[in-house]
Amino acid sequence: MTKLTLFERRLRITTGLILAIYIIVHLSNHTLGLVSLEAMESMRKFVTPFWRSWVGGLLIYTSLLTHFGLALMSLYRRRTLRMPAWELAQLLLGLSIIPLLAGHVAFTWGARVLMDFDINYEFLLTGILSDNWLLFRQGLLLLVAWSHVVVGLHFFFRLFSWYQGWSLHLYPVSILMPLLVVLSMVRVGIELEVWQQDPEIPVYADRYQDNYGSSNDSYYGAEETSAEKSASEVLRDGILISFYGLLFLTLAARAFRGKTRVKTGSVTIKHVNGQVLKGVPGQTILEIIRSHSIPHASLCGGRGRCTTCRVRVGEGSLDLEKPSVLEKFALDRIGAAPNVRLACQTRPLSALQITPLMAPDLSINSDWREGGVSGEEREIVVLFVDLRGSSKMSEIHLPYDVLFILNRFFLEMSDALTASHGHYAQFEGDGLLALYGLERGLKQGCLDVLHGAVDMQLRINQLNQKLKSELKEPLKIGIGIHCGQAIVGTMGPPTAPNYSAIGDCVNAAARLEGKSKELECVLVVTDDVVQNAGADFSRFPSRNISLRGKKLSVLAYAIKNPLEVSSSLEN
Repeated sequence: MTKLTLFERRLRITTGLILAIYIIVHLSNHTLGLVSLEAMESMRKFVTPFWRSWVGGLLIYTSLLTHFGLALMSLYRRRTLRMPAWELAQLLLGLSIIPLLAGHVAFTWGARVLMDFDINYEFLLTGILSDNWLLFRQGLLLLVAWSHVVVGLHFFFRLFSWYQGWSLHLYPVSILMPLLVVLSMVRVGIELEVWQQDPEIPVYADRYQDNYGSSNDSYYGAEETSAEKSASEVLRDGILISFYGLLFLTLAARAFRGKTRVKTGSVTIKHVNGQVLKGVPGQTILEIIRSHSIPHASLCGGRGRCTTCRVRVGEGSLDLEKPSVLEKFALDRIGAAPNVRLACQTRPLSALQITPLMAPDLSINSDWREGGVSGEEREIVVLFVDLRGSSKMSEIHLPYDVLFILNRFFLEMSDALTASHGHYAQFEGDGLLALYGLERGLKQGCLDVLHGAVDMQLRINQLNQKLKSELKEPLKIGIGIHCGQAIVGTMGPPTAPNYSAIGDCVNAAARLEGKSKELECVLVVTDDVVQNAGADFSRFPSRNISLRGKKLSVLAYAIKNPLEVSSSLEN
């Protein structure tokens, strides 16, 4: 199913581009009427052999049916019809094309295939231009089909960097194309003297009008039989019946599914803005957010192409299904953390917490791509842990032995972070930076970070026992912990972005970790963290510690054995 979703997206794009090429070529042919009718006919004879070949026919008709089928499938899957205006317009425009096109296709294709009659531009345009109803429908079809193409191409190509520079030059083209077609038709109508004909005198174009569905009385030449007329009408009616039937079945299936939602239960999402959003299993996070009218970034319209709808999932992240192939492909491109998911692709089955990672009013011109610093100011807890004596270890062990020891060290530290609800932000040499309180709040984060420090020391002791025969000296660590305001978000170079933090509290935690060696202890934690955690550290000595780069000293606790902290955390 996940592979099918990725295949569907590629199929929708491919078929859409094929149809867009066909429409652009077709309308470009129409604009040659500004030159002459002969120019239009010459280009028609040049391009139609390809579209009438088995390859061209297979491409255009398969693309049309596939694109329409995928649109119905997408419509059925939607759990809510709340969507951006451009997305709704694209959907309605696309669904309007087939009813407007049915008569035209039935007559032109039917005449060629069923009657072996090749319709040229003179015959076709005389029929259309001499009937106001047909002229109105063809004009409406022109606007609807071209608008659908323009909107689709714009929202597909706008994610490409080259398109940004060309978009201003393409806007006039998108406006001029239908205008040029209309002017071309007017000129051809004058050339054919369509509007000077005596309405009492029937012309051969009436064959087109009657089969297409004109409001005029029927007129058939002697060469056309009633059976041929019937075949053309049956084809037209068959297209319309199939279209409306499939659309009705799709909407009916959605309505029936909606009535069964009560039986399937519900899911709740706690938004970072404090709202609790209710949805049903099967809805994507983006659909649930939209159903509550909460603005949320989604530049590609929820198709898993841009990653701007991504959210960081807190509680409940472990209960989510693994990312689909489509979602994983998108997330891997930006090096997203394991708890970052695409809101448009993730379908929760149980309660969870989310934090949007992009501004809701994000536009295509915004600096939303990875690289640099982008985030929000938050209160967090910062932990720095460093492996002591790594330089000396490199001198007395072989490089591969050092690599093995470091890998085991980082594995144990990572497991300790996971167990204590910490977020691994980055590593530097033989140390790493961790963030707490991202999802559980500052006070709970302060308590979690102390539990994390205890667990780290416990795991180091266990690792020393396991590697006792391989280590010349037991492994030792230094930990610095502080809390405060910081900018939290995605940052770093485009090739290796990560979710981290910058700010004074981050620098202070790094300085405290450095002080642990000078103070001959393992853990240095500020009083602010202890107070927020509600822990009793009265039995530990506190001191004012001066940190490099800071004018004021900080009140902190220097603890030689973090395991002794455990009893102080039991409230």
